[in-house]
Amino acid sequence: MSLGVVGRAFTDPLTVCLDTYEVLLPEIVVDELEDIASYDDAHGCGAQAVLDQAGGFSVQSVSLDATFPLDDGENAAVTLANDIDAAMLLCDEFNQLGLIHASLANTRLVTTPTLLSVFVRNGQLDTDVAMSSLDAISEARSWDSNQYVDHARSLAT
Repeated sequence: MSLGVVGRAFTDPLTVCLDTYEVLLPEIVVDELEDIASYDDAHGCGAQAVLDQAGGFSVQSVSLDATFPLDDGENAAVTLANDIDAAMLLCDEFNQLGLIHASLANTRLVTTPTLLSVFVRNGQLDTDVAMSSLDAISEARSWDSNQYVDHARSLAT
């Protein structure tokens, strides 16, 4: 959803992501996006922006691990990543990154700030666009004092 917050920007990091990678979402995450999209705020707009680009990703149902101590969306994302041996998992659940990272078998955990810095390094996104996108996402997601965001800013400049 984070990339969806800026999904309607002139240079769209969400489109860059969907054009660059094969994206697969757990069905329960799409259900969560549909719920969030019903709200009239930045989160709702971000979720709707992702849903508006549904042609750019695939959806797959997974069985949840009932013992996994995360919400259903993160649980499903980790399960799906492990089931398909995904190269990367994009996740912004900063409070549980250690647990999510430890739960991934062969998948690299990537956050949105890091992904934006990769887009800059690969010439897919201008630094100014990445920084303005990160500012908009940070405001919407309340990431103002987040160390991952600060680190990504240093990588992208």
